[in-house]
Amino acid sequence: MRLSGWGRYPVLEARTHAPRDAAALRQLVATAPPLIARGNGRAYGDSAVHPAATVEMRRFDRMIAFDPASGQLVAEAGVLLADIIAAFLPRGWFPLVLPGTKFVTLGGAIAADVHGKNHHRDGSFRACVDWLEVMGPEGEVRRCSRQEDPALFDHTLGGMGLTGIVLRAALRLRPVETGWIRQTTVAAPSLAATMAALEAAEATYSAAWIDGFATGAGLGRGLVMLGEHALRADLPPGQAPFPAGPRRRLSVPLDLPHFALNRPGLRAANALYYRTGGRKAGSRLVGWDGHFHPLDALHGWNRLYGRRGLVQFQCVLPPARAEPGLAALLAETAGAGGGAFLAVLKRLGPQESAFSFPMEGYTLALDFPANERTLALLDRLDAIALAHGGRFYLAKDGRMSAATLRASDPRVEGFRAFREARGLTGRFRSAQSERLGL
Repeated sequence: MRLSGWGRYPVLEARTHAPRDAAALRQLVATAPPLIARGNGRAYGDSAVHPAATVEMRRFDRMIAFDPASGQLVAEAGVLLADIIAAFLPRGWFPLVLPGTKFVTLGGAIAADVHGKNHHRDGSFRACVDWLEVMGPEGEVRRCSRQEDPALFDHTLGGMGLTGIVLRAALRLRPVETGWIRQTTVAAPSLAATMAALEAAEATYSAAWIDGFATGAGLGRGLVMLGEHALRADLPPGQAPFPAGPRRRLSVPLDLPHFALNRPGLRAANALYYRTGGRKAGSRLVGWDGHFHPLDALHGWNRLYGRRGLVQFQCVLPPARAEPGLAALLAETAGAGGGAFLAVLKRLGPQESAFSFPMEGYTLALDFPANERTLALLDRLDAIALAHGGRFYLAKDGRMSAATLRASDPRVEGFRAFREARGLTGRFRSAQSERLGL
């Protein structure tokens, strides 16, 4: 079948398998050609696709045990974060780390070591994982943790599925009193002001929407959204502590034509959104889903970019070189003739890990329609990020070169050496890993 990531670029012909239990999966792993596990397909590019064998893991979707004393949940890799929230938020528990969509599986969150709006405070997904069970190249299952086989634990979190197939994991949830967020919006008129607002933020959650079409003095202007879990005492009288259910989802029924997202219209829409956000600056209560996942309310929003799909560029720049690097990235994007349709800036905290994306600094994510002009622009953005000490997020990549990855990340050879030493390179491979030489 034809298979792609969430960006719908690239699209590959792939043979898929959907084992129902561990025995069937073990037989597949031991006998199939090179393969890669796939969760809910929310990685943007080709990291969860291999033409010879792509293993669908959504049938491994059981929540196995929960300890209300510690908040530890044991669950299979195919469970969606949305399922966890639906089951445990009414009981007063919430994921410690939540990425930009709740429709990612637990296995996918582990493979990408996802981060959220609270990395500067709480770290990436690994911070809440106590142990993993991973199926290796002969179908054997190993449990790993910070104490037991820590090398496998560290390389699996952020290893993009290339260290084996995650079967189940134990993760800790955070206690919350309500399902509401106290959200504060700050309008920042420039890149320096946006970064200053993020730097000064003491809130648990922080992120900035950036106007990707602004230039000149307004380059990097944005709306900084800060958030805290609301207490019961924060709610007005009579308001239920937990929202009744998920928001009603609208759908994009078809692929938009390429001319629908034109530069003048998008520039005007961005300017309007910034002005409207500025007028509404201040604090208010919002539901958790609206704060963390505004795009999840629009089913199939990736179709807005047309039938050729979308590509996302995401890098992180170290603090000392972040401002000039971000300015160069945004200026190149704004001047490229198309602008970024969506731009998000976050502050990341310190992190040391074997192959995970986050490091201390600022991470910028930019969405573009997939076309030849965009691919040429992304090569230029790669060069700017490299010149400022940047690193790239593999969960968003579908086109980077192996040379660019190696120039950005000295950990590549260590990760590859680990895979070779454990006999993993011949069994666990993706289209991305072959393209990047991992």
